[in-house]
Amino acid sequence: MNIAVLQFPGSNCDQDAFHLFASGLGLPTRYVWHKERGLGGADLVVVPGGFSYGDYLRCGAIARFSPVMGAVREHARAGGLVLGICNGFQILCEAGLLPGALIRNTSLEYRCLTCDLDVEDAGPSFSRDALGVRLRLPIGHGEGNYRIDPEGLARLQENRQVLLRYADNPNGSLGSIAGIRSPEGNVFGMMPHPDRAFERFHPSRDGLAVARAVLAVRFPEFLLKSA
Repeated sequence: MNIAVLQFPGSNCDQDAFHLFASGLGLPTRYVWHKERGLGGADLVVVPGGFSYGDYLRCGAIARFSPVMGAVREHARAGGLVLGICNGFQILCEAGLLPGALIRNTSLEYRCLTCDLDVEDAGPSFSRDALGVRLRLPIGHGEGNYRIDPEGLARLQENRQVLLRYADNPNGSLGSIAGIRSPEGNVFGMMPHPDRAFERFHPSRDGLAVARAVLAVRFPEFLLKSA
């Protein structure tokens, strides 16, 4: 089991993501710079939060053209696991690996708080049976307002692609959506930060359960290691 955490110019949650998997779960984890063209045999690729390329143009719009994203696309097409957190979610949407887009919060404010999140039924590992009914995870973003056209929203519902919904929508996301997965079930994106919710001094330790749920899609043994 190997974890790759991508690094772009402007990434600022790469170390948080590294620490979640390396220290929180005790898994071999390495950084992969955005100019690399390979992933070093990673089982899971984590696209972390931050402000890749300063969030010029649109959030994630420049990062999608980085050389490493070619390898990420190939990895995803082969069924490999990909997790995008905050800016990572934005990058995956810009790269076409997840549907929809993230735009400016309806408040026009940067929102930084801990949110209650309702767990949706998005498969055996990411479900209320596996994770419980509600999680508490922090957010920190100015462009977390998830948007998709009506046909796309219907597909998300039909294919059980919604992972999490905000209990008290902090950014105006359509349907209170906080996270989704790809139709194939191996690419995940979410605005809340599991990488900021796993230490004793964090708002919760629910981030460990989220990380295990993602890994359990390909490695079911992680379901047996619930926090």
